[in-house]
Amino acid sequence: MGRRLDESTASARAWMGRSRSAALLLLALAALSCQTPARTRPEGDPAALRYNITYVREPEHSLDVEVVLVRGSPREFLFSEPGGVDSVQVWSDDGEVRSLPVRSGAVSLPSGTRFLRYRYALDARIRTEGPGFFSGIGDGDARHVAGREYLIRPRVVPPELRVELYVEGADALLPWTPGEGGLYRLRGEDLVDSGFHGFGGRRCQVQLPDAVLDVGILGHFTHLTDAEICEWLRQAAEEVRTVRRAFPYPRISVRVIPVAARRGSSLFGMVQWSSPPSISILVGRDTEAAAFQRDWVAVHEMLHLAHPVILPRVPWLSEGLATYFTELARARSGRQSAERAWEELADGFSRARARSGDRTMEEVIAGSPFSLGVYWTGALFALRLDVELRRITGNKRRLEDVLELLAERGPTSTFGAFGSAVDAVAGQPLFNALLSRHLQRPSFAEVEGLLETLGVRADTGGRVKLVPAPDSLLREAMDGRRTRGAGF
Repeated sequence: MGRRLDESTASARAWMGRSRSAALLLLALAALSCQTPARTRPEGDPAALRYNITYVREPEHSLDVEVVLVRGSPREFLFSEPGGVDSVQVWSDDGEVRSLPVRSGAVSLPSGTRFLRYRYALDARIRTEGPGFFSGIGDGDARHVAGREYLIRPRVVPPELRVELYVEGADALLPWTPGEGGLYRLRGEDLVDSGFHGFGGRRCQVQLPDAVLDVGILGHFTHLTDAEICEWLRQAAEEVRTVRRAFPYPRISVRVIPVAARRGSSLFGMVQWSSPPSISILVGRDTEAAAFQRDWVAVHEMLHLAHPVILPRVPWLSEGLATYFTELARARSGRQSAERAWEELADGFSRARARSGDRTMEEVIAGSPFSLGVYWTGALFALRLDVELRRITGNKRRLEDVLELLAERGPTSTFGAFGSAVDAVAGQPLFNALLSRHLQRPSFAEVEGLLETLGVRADTGGRVKLVPAPDSLLREAMDGRRTRGAGF
């Protein structure tokens, strides 16, 4: 988000770049060593695939994966993110063992394959690729990795495919809730959107009235206690509940990873749309609890859960919604003043306009999905939508009502369905008319007039004063203090 987006991504990239440079001087991947007998499947078990995952610490941190097949299992497998595994060993029904190369992330299993094994060498991967959310990152004895990096899956996942998954060797925090005995019972599609995984570390749990956050703390902090980390995440989750009537999911998992940082609190965060979603956040190792008072990353990432997954992806809309509501939610909870919230919004619009120049909204949103202009163009459009919805309905309906309507329709949506929901809440066509009016104009045209009408007046130093104006009642309804669901 704005300046904070620049700072967080720059810090994260600099930190990862230093680690990547050092990695070039170190050793290559550890050798595969999986020679123990295959684990037996309970008699009568109908699962099509069984994944047995072992977290290995010596000589280096690795993940040993065994996939047990039954008759009718798929034969074409692949890694969604190739590069971490060069070969797999396969065992046939007659006891023959073969090593198969992984080409372009894919492998074709011979007929009669009973199970396959491979090793994802976490520490070696971190050395060669540099630490990252996807390929691997860790502190002490704990490690973090994206499921799609190390879990091989069928090339085609049939709708009826069921999966069992078991982890040993470490306390794991996966997106899903394990059943009795630690066994995860999954759908085949969970292998496609497999989220973020954490191994080792410590656990705490955030209890909300309508949800639970399972938190993995994957390393050690100089000043922060586990209780302070959980309280920070609780605050962010409560702020999401000022935007939605209830927390969007009954359970999510959050991994917090300490990293070297010169300043600030959270450096970078990301959501993966597993089912349920999983969030991971990098936090400076020397962060103190007081820094969380100004943090925006945790609530921003959780606010992505407030809107459906829009397919195909529309970054300017999803990031714009989260960016816009990040400021309002922190004002509604009292963590920042209403004046400060509008200062942040006005400052973001100003800096993004300086970067975007005279480019139209259409030109800006066609650029890099992680650019400053994309985030703040989306946030400005979200503000315009919210204001127009309130104007049309006499301040009785708002952008949050669009999110509630979409939530009733399911966890995924389309761009067109989002626009239809806006029109349904407005009671008249609105979305396409508003969008077409701004697409061909300079991206941040009319922003001063919009803020002035809301009673948001900034001096030459950027300090905001909130004053009476034609739409100041709308603005007060947008940024006013509230508890969960107040005003719905």
